[in-house]
Amino acid sequence: MNQFLKILFFFFITSIAFAQTSEQQKLEEKKAQILKEIADNKARLESEKKKEKSVLKQIDQQKGLISLRQKLLNTTAKQTRLLSDDIYLTQLEMNKLNRELKVLREDYEKMIVKSYKSRNEQSRIMFVLSSENFLQAYKRIQYMKQYAGFRKMQGEEIKEKQKRLVDAEKRLTESKKEKEIVLKQTEKEKQELEKEKQEQERLVKLIQKDKKKLAAEIDKKQKEAKDIDKKIKKIIADEIAAANKRNAAKTGTAAPKAGTKEASKFVLSAEGKVVSDNFKANKGKLPWPVVDGYISLKHGDQPHPVHKNLTIHNSGVEISTKPGSSARAVFGGEVLQVQVISANNKAVYIQHGDFITVYLNLSSVSVSKGQKVTIKQNIGKIHTDSSGSAVIKFLVLQNTTTLNPETWLNL
Repeated sequence: MNQFLKILFFFFITSIAFAQTSEQQKLEEKKAQILKEIADNKARLESEKKKEKSVLKQIDQQKGLISLRQKLLNTTAKQTRLLSDDIYLTQLEMNKLNRELKVLREDYEKMIVKSYKSRNEQSRIMFVLSSENFLQAYKRIQYMKQYAGFRKMQGEEIKEKQKRLVDAEKRLTESKKEKEIVLKQTEKEKQELEKEKQEQERLVKLIQKDKKKLAAEIDKKQKEAKDIDKKIKKIIADEIAAANKRNAAKTGTAAPKAGTKEASKFVLSAEGKVVSDNFKANKGKLPWPVVDGYISLKHGDQPHPVHKNLTIHNSGVEISTKPGSSARAVFGGEVLQVQVISANNKAVYIQHGDFITVYLNLSSVSVSKGQKVTIKQNIGKIHTDSSGSAVIKFLVLQNTTTLNPETWLNL
């Protein structure tokens, strides 16, 4: 039973160590991705400074950089905890192996001494010949064979445990070194984060000088955003009414009456329900509408990055990306509408059952109304403004109800 418990403990420790290694690899990959995003963001920030971009936009970029740096610190903190756990478990395994080796060596030493005392071949023969009967003699011969075999097995077990102890010591040394590296990286990132916060404070102080102009600029942008939101909902409402009318004509049923609750929802076919259910099942797993980027403006009501007493509203999320980047569909569906808001601001609406994803701020569009699109398919180029900033606004709606895109994307 004790042997079974030993084997069970060994497999338990091994499985935990394997899981820890796998988790460490995932964290390393995540850390590398965040570091890449930080490098890209810093490059964009430097580019914007050279082009004398407005301080307000610099603050937005700095805010995104701070957010990424904080995300990196959270990742390195998880790495440190995992390495600490690994060090603790390895130390436990080493302590157990040392205890077992001590007992095995003591037993082995006693066995060797006993064997040495009875090493005379004549004494072994006499031990067999002094048997009372043939059965006892046979058992004594078998005992001597088993004794020799057990001695050999015990010697092999000592060697195997010594090897495991050496491996554990090596693993412990590596884990301690890795933890030291991660702690140094964490300290470096903390210092960088502090510098970035100080830079943001400097920019905020710089812009505080012109509060009225800033407030007017914010108010203007908010009015424009509200106007676009109204247009988006009207377009979707019109498309719902048209789709329901077509469906009624096809099935020979009456379309929902205008002004009713039912009229504001898509009447889905069996196929449409499947698409809708599939989209819903992927909540929190959808790919980003860009290959590289970070959320520069979150969803909903939030305080302005400079003037905390000013509240700004965002019906979707704004994602900053590299100049010249393309937008891509986050899920398979059908292009519901292509809207031209201005010369450099086009929007693509993609229907997924009764869910709609909207992609705004496109300079050009590569899809058309009624076209079927697949997941991650390029649907257009994101507009890059004169300062080199490329930002896509992404929305998720169910019928005409706006949802929080952050809960749908794989963040």
